[in-house]
Amino acid sequence: MSTLMGAHVDQVDPLAEARARDAALSQFFLGDPQGWKGPAIAYDGGAEALRADAAAAGVTLYVHAPYVLNVATTNNRIRIPSRKLLQQTLTAAASIGAAGVIVHGGHVLKNDDPDTGFDNWRKCIDGLDIPVPLLIENTAGGDNAMARHLERIDRLWSTIAPATGSDRVGFCLDTCHAHAAGLDLSGLTDAIRAITGRIDLVHANDSRDAFGSGADRHANLGAGHCDPEGLVEVVATAGAPVCVETPGGVEGQAADLAWLAQRVTA
Repeated sequence: MSTLMGAHVDQVDPLAEARARDAALSQFFLGDPQGWKGPAIAYDGGAEALRADAAAAGVTLYVHAPYVLNVATTNNRIRIPSRKLLQQTLTAAASIGAAGVIVHGGHVLKNDDPDTGFDNWRKCIDGLDIPVPLLIENTAGGDNAMARHLERIDRLWSTIAPATGSDRVGFCLDTCHAHAAGLDLSGLTDAIRAITGRIDLVHANDSRDAFGSGADRHANLGAGHCDPEGLVEVVATAGAPVCVETPGGVEGQAADLAWLAQRVTA
């Protein structure tokens, strides 16, 4: 199959990780995903070496922003540092030649007006320098999440559309998150594209939990509760690179990539 595929890997040597999985794509964090410290390039030789070596090896790089980021929230002590760290992450990703930065859609507090969260996203996009595509990822749970349900994704996209730089904002579709959010995988790529106009990356993950559970717990492909035909359909119809974020290290992820390759035709 011709679809570009790879996995979420350790950040120290994403090129060796790609080779180990016979993959042409590596996604990774630039630091602690649960921390607020600025991004750091762990690769030997730094950003310039990673950029050059990745190009020579034909490996496409993606950076996942830290999980702590929430640019939608009404809490200033989280929202303002989130914007700063997101900008730092975008700048660092550009320095290594990454194809994009993935960030979760975030949420507002239980009693907040969700419109405030959507507008905080607009203000964030307006204030960012976006040197590489910023890919907003759908999320699994949370009643006041910005990107869990299709209606919310629609409102998010329409709200950020007037922002300067919104043309640099894309979408990352996670199959486990969609399943957990109660979205049928069958027909989902068409539904997303009708809203966003694009799908830039697929996170192909199975789910350890039942449909609509709201739980973000990934499983290896074919071993969880996701509809396997729907999962394959998403990968086959998204027209985008694919990254597995599944357990089992090299062995588990290589098996998942093989599982997809056997089922998805070019």
